[in-house]
Amino acid sequence: MHQMNMYQPPLEKDLPEMILPSACPVSGADSGAAQPIKVPRGKGMFSLQPSLHPLAEAESFLRQMASETGGASDLAHRLDQLHCAFARTGTWQPSAEELTFGARLAWRNSVRCVGRMFWPSLKVFDARAVRTTDDMFAAILDHIDWATNGGDIRPAITVFRSGGPKMRILNGQLILYAGYAQAGGSVLGDPRNISLTRLAQNLGWVGAGTPFDVLPLVLRIGDSPPQIYDIPQAKILRVKIRHPEYAGVAALGLQWFALPAVASMALDMGGVQFTAAPSSGVYQGTEIGSFNLGDPQRYNALPEVAAALGLDTSHKNPLWRDQALVELNRAVLHSFAADGVRIMDHHALSGSFDKFCTREAAQGRKVYGDWSWITPPLSSNLSWIWHNKTFEKQVLKPNYFYQDMPQDLAKLAQA
Repeated sequence: MHQMNMYQPPLEKDLPEMILPSACPVSGADSGAAQPIKVPRGKGMFSLQPSLHPLAEAESFLRQMASETGGASDLAHRLDQLHCAFARTGTWQPSAEELTFGARLAWRNSVRCVGRMFWPSLKVFDARAVRTTDDMFAAILDHIDWATNGGDIRPAITVFRSGGPKMRILNGQLILYAGYAQAGGSVLGDPRNISLTRLAQNLGWVGAGTPFDVLPLVLRIGDSPPQIYDIPQAKILRVKIRHPEYAGVAALGLQWFALPAVASMALDMGGVQFTAAPSSGVYQGTEIGSFNLGDPQRYNALPEVAAALGLDTSHKNPLWRDQALVELNRAVLHSFAADGVRIMDHHALSGSFDKFCTREAAQGRKVYGDWSWITPPLSSNLSWIWHNKTFEKQVLKPNYFYQDMPQDLAKLAQA
């Protein structure tokens, strides 16, 4: 989950100008080449900001879609419809086909994602007709079912309506484990989720008090009181972590859920911002082994794993953490494979990113990347990405952007 900060809406005068394509004609008759929308670099480039030029962004998006999908013959008519919509309402709504292309394009543009080769396969669920938190929850459960697919994980996104009152999912991911702050400063569960756990508790949720309690979804529409929803346990596919050679690892009781599903980010496409758009993909093994379970600031499992492996943890073996980390990552990959749950190791995913870059180059498109995010955290210099520090960290639209926790809920999460 992303850190909860006190939210202060930026003043329009303080926002940077968007880097826009050259002015488009009012009529759709000219179907000139599309130019991507570039977000200015610097602090806040990954955070959602109000769109200052929504019509120009919409035009750019439609031109890009027409250029890439062969729809140039219909572009003039669609641009005319776009201008009519803006004249009547000050905004527009993408068609189902445009929404699908936009969501997929946002994934392709995500500079912090190393798994972008699979962007054309993203399944888009159009949930813009939903109006209540109850129906939001039902749509999210459908998403979890479809994406989990019995372990044969499939990438998907569910897009709720844009505009006000804003729809929000306050959880950083659809499935997260609670973090209970203990007396003396220790944490039971995931330390990353202490604030969200407090928020859920202050809204009436009571967890079982184990290291792996799944947090409820916190959903909100506008300024109405947030609602909490427990995800049925049968919907959550979990994998118990065991090692192919050391039985003691299984005795540690480590586990993780099968579906990584980012929930709190907004989809910003064509001048329209969808503030509730949960998306899910496939885990890279190191996300679980190196970060979620192995990181000292998360579950800090390496000392226990080292003991289960029988490692010498004295000063005579200063690399015991490295040994434990490799074996924990082996255990994660082994456990997911044994349970028939799709996962990718960091070598395979780095290879797929190489193919993605080659494919994009063949289409004449530059690949941008945030090097520190796409380089694997384990055996980094064995990946070709480590040796290629020339990736430019440029954010294009459409894209997915972080959103701050609303101020009243941020205070409640700290109470």
